[in-house]
Amino acid sequence: MESVSQAKSSTPFKVKQHVVYPLQGVGEIVSIEEKKFKGKDILYYVIYLEISDMTVMVPVDKAEELGIRSIVGKKESQKALEHIAAAHEPVTADWKLRYQMNLDLLKSGSVIDIATVVRTLYHRSKVKELPIQERKLFDNAMKILVDEISFSLNKDKVDVENLVFNSLESE
Repeated sequence: MESVSQAKSSTPFKVKQHVVYPLQGVGEIVSIEEKKFKGKDILYYVIYLEISDMTVMVPVDKAEELGIRSIVGKKESQKALEHIAAAHEPVTADWKLRYQMNLDLLKSGSVIDIATVVRTLYHRSKVKELPIQERKLFDNAMKILVDEISFSLNKDKVDVENLVFNSLESE
C-alpha cells in the first residue's frame, strides 16, 4: 500500500494547478487531502472555483470520470475563438430539446463544445429571446469559456469577453 505522500505525488493534477471542472468553470487545486469515507481513506482534490466563490472536494480517482481536465493550450483557445466565428448550423426550434443538447455539450467539458454552446445560443438569441433556462445556460457557458481562454492566453477576462463577442459578431 502506497503512502499518502506517494499517492499525492502520483496524482494527475498538482496543488496550485488550474483545471477545468465541466459545468463549474476554472478552478485551482488548493490541496490534495485524504479523508475517511465509509471507513476507507480516500484522496481528494480540494478545488477552489473563483467563478462561483466555491470550494469543492473531488475524489482523485473520480476526477477523470467527472471530466476534470487541464486548461487548454493557446492553440486550442485560438481554435475555440475561430469556432465561434464560424458559420453556425440552424438548431431545433424546440427549446427543451435544444437545452438538453447544449447541456450535454457543456457536460462534455471540451473548450470547443463550450464554444459551440455559446455560438449556438448567441445566434438563437438574435432570432428570438431565449427562455430563462437557456439564458442561464448561455451565461454559464460564456463565463466558463471566457474564464478558460483568459487563463490559457494569459489575458484579462474583459479583453477575452470582448474577443468572444467580436468573434460572434464577425459572422
